[in-house]
Parts: sequence; C-alpha cells; structure tokens
Amino acid sequence: MNLEYTRVGDYLLPNITLNEPATAPPLGKYGNLHKHFLQEHKPAQYSQLLLSECLYPLCRETDTAAANRLRTITDSESAHEIILSELVYV
Repeated sequence: MNLEYTRVGDYLLPNITLNEPATAPPLGKYGNLHKHFLQEHKPAQYSQLLLSECLYPLCRETDTAAANRLRTITDSESAHEIILSELVYV
C-alpha cells in the first residue's frame, strides 16, 4: 500500500479519500442516528468502518431496516384499528 502524505506544519498527514459515489442517496434519520451513535460511543469501530469504507453502506442498511420495521409496525397498528372499529360498530 503506497500512501501519499501532505505536510501540515510539523506533521505529515495521509491523503485519504472515500470512494463514495456522488449518486449515493443521502442517509435517512435512522442511518444518521446510527452513525452518530458509533461516532460518540464507539470511536474505534467508527474509525475502522470509515477507513474500510463500510460505514455508509452499514448506515444505509440500518436506515432501510428501520424504515421497513416502522412500516410493518404502522401497517399492523392500522390493521388493529380497523378490526377494533369494525368490532365496535357490530
């Protein structure tokens, strides 16, 4: 692995860039919450995921799973409300 460095004052910092495509969709609410949680409470894991370019796919997966779960809960709640309303009017 050949890294290039940039001198900033007395320090040499590696030139690291993410290969995140510009067409990737932005993170949703739950993806951002997961990213913030990792950043605040698990900084080593956050850094490892960020440098291995696995952070954003993981956060997108979390966001999709949470949205699907929320949709499932909402659908089942509305089904229960419909059933209860039909029982009340019978």
